[in-house]
Amino acid sequence: MEQHLQAQFLAKYGRENTETYFTPGRVNLIGEHIDYNGGLVMPAAITMGTWVLLAPNNENRVRFSSVNFPEEGTFDLGETLSKTGKEWFNYPLGVFHEMLADGRKPGGLDLLFFGNVPIGSGLSSSASIEVATAYALNEHFDLGYTRLELVQLAQRVENKFIGVNCGIMDQFAVAFGQRDKAILLDCDTLKHKMVDCNIGDHVLAIINTNKPRELAESKYNERVEECQAAVKALQQEISIQNLCELTAEKFALHSHLITDETVLKRATHVVRENDRVHLAARALNEGDLPTFGRLMYASHESLKELYEVSGAELDAIVSFCSTYPGVTGARMTGAGFGGCAIALLQKGQEDDFTEKLTAAYTENIGYKPAVYISEIGEGSHELVAVNA
Repeated sequence: MEQHLQAQFLAKYGRENTETYFTPGRVNLIGEHIDYNGGLVMPAAITMGTWVLLAPNNENRVRFSSVNFPEEGTFDLGETLSKTGKEWFNYPLGVFHEMLADGRKPGGLDLLFFGNVPIGSGLSSSASIEVATAYALNEHFDLGYTRLELVQLAQRVENKFIGVNCGIMDQFAVAFGQRDKAILLDCDTLKHKMVDCNIGDHVLAIINTNKPRELAESKYNERVEECQAAVKALQQEISIQNLCELTAEKFALHSHLITDETVLKRATHVVRENDRVHLAARALNEGDLPTFGRLMYASHESLKELYEVSGAELDAIVSFCSTYPGVTGARMTGAGFGGCAIALLQKGQEDDFTEKLTAAYTENIGYKPAVYISEIGEGSHELVAVNA
């Protein structure tokens, strides 16, 4: 891959790149829709991601090009930077904007990007390109950011420059991921610890429903409001700020305060899902994949029945997985309403699984899914360093 991209860089800019960096995408293994409720999430980096090739120039100018998109961007470092529309290079442009606002002094660069994270799949392609850019600039110019500061900068790019009000999980996971590890992350405090996640004779099958997700944002905001309504009802008797401050036992003692049936279902999912994250971390640390697999299925069922963020497409995938002998566990991952499901699949079954799932899904839904096979990979790092 690197040699092919180096040839592309040479063809584009007429000289060789000096460095190549990689930042992965991510999946959330378990812990869905609880990040904004004060709970724990357990993401892991995958082996798909974003490559950034660069070489300095003496023109005080930055040029962006991509293998994936035809649009190219150029700006002088002295000019005021602002979002230009919907072009892909707004993500790296935003990184420069935030670094310059911080008083850092990146110099002129020619940059070539390539990504193999499917756009809009819920695997964090935007966080991958943001952190990839930030990490590359920090390393090349020795700008002095810590890895956590790069994560926070990339989130600011998404929130302030791009205009998407995302949390910090995606940027954190792609920067801090480790091979064969998951991250047990408190999204409020950013306290985290690594969880052994050596899936041994398994791989992650990532299945993209290929369903458009236009309604996801409005439904997402609706779920946030419902959870806030649950907290307000519970505050009649107990002092809490977030649902995930409650154990299942304490929630059961006070759940009668939530009189709206829909709001009660949402809160029940959140509290139980937070418990499942704790149980999943223990199972993975002990190498107990069957228990982890059962927790994945339980998570999906809760997201389907209580939180109502699944759908026919995601349910068709998980239903097939539950009948396929080589799958240990499966669930939707991400916001829902389309996007992706993940399955813990025994190695050696990849082709058979893909063929049979594709046939079953196409028969039920009417169009094909996309299946990607990944392992749990490494966070942001430099791949090659060619000293020009």
